[in-house]
Amino acid sequence: MRVGVDFDNTIVSYDALFHKVAVEQGVIPASLPQTKLAVRDHLRRQGQEDVWTEMQGYVYGARMEEAEAYPGAIEFMQWAAAQELAVFIISHKTLHPFIGPRHDLHGAARLWIEHHLRDGARALVRAEDVYFELTKEEKLRRIGAVACDYYIDDLPEILLAPDFPGNTRSILFDPEVHHDGAGTLSCMCSWKDILSYFRQECRSIR
Repeated sequence: MRVGVDFDNTIVSYDALFHKVAVEQGVIPASLPQTKLAVRDHLRRQGQEDVWTEMQGYVYGARMEEAEAYPGAIEFMQWAAAQELAVFIISHKTLHPFIGPRHDLHGAARLWIEHHLRDGARALVRAEDVYFELTKEEKLRRIGAVACDYYIDDLPEILLAPDFPGNTRSILFDPEVHHDGAGTLSCMCSWKDILSYFRQECRSIR
């Protein structure tokens, strides 16, 4: 079984980190809800789109190591490794931020994976199985080239794209239920649910 997984906002949660950085920079009140969307929406209401854009580059670059995995994500990776499932991280992001210092966003993400997706000395996802593509189109082609049996993403537009591989089962990760009723997609709100789903899938094919 070959399982592809998106990275940003699927494995990694940035909610607490964006709130922390925005408070440090003095651009939001500390009482604002601790979510990435709350920070974004507040800055946009204040006409500070450029501040938000530069903050993204800073968080995904210089502060990436402080980001946390979603609860249960690492446990899923550990279980998958024990079951000898092939797990691939397939995501898309620019190499450098649009505004501000030219952080290496791909390098920062790879370091996070190396440091956090581990079980002792063992890497839970091999370095050669991590792909950061520059565009959504390249990401979709990579999902097909890797021949994923399943692919997990937080973006419905990826899973519903006309070029999404027809032989790949799609799973929408939607912890805040932002996409209620997203067409025919199989939606899951937690990594605990995803783990339960794959346990059942493994039992059904053995």
